Amino acid sequence: MHTLTRTSTTEMEVTSIRLERELKERLKDLSGSQGYQALIRDILWNYVRQKSGDFTPQVSQNEIRATIAATAQQEEHCALTGKLIRPDEPMLLGLTITGVMVPLSPDSLK
Repeated sequence: MHTLTRTSTTEMEVTSIRLERELKERLKDLSGSQGYQALIRDILWNYVRQKSGDFTPQVSQNEIRATIAATAQQEEHCALTGKLIRPDEPMLLGLTITGVMVPLSPDSLK
């Protein structure tokens, strides 16, 4: 997932955060050309959106790292296709490269 609104770094506030060396290295590995600080911002924005209720996951197939078979407990929308997944229908939970679990319709990865 990528930050939706790119803010110039000159408009951002500098914040210091202490991370374990291993965590920082793993974030660097996962971030690729995006850079680990941009990845951390994306992760934090996704967390804020999730907790505030206005999170709509939209991912690309290459961001899905693993899937788990599941059954929908409520209406969901596939993060790849937007297809409605009804309660009690089979679905997948997709783990993204940023560590977010997103709902997927079973045929969305074909």
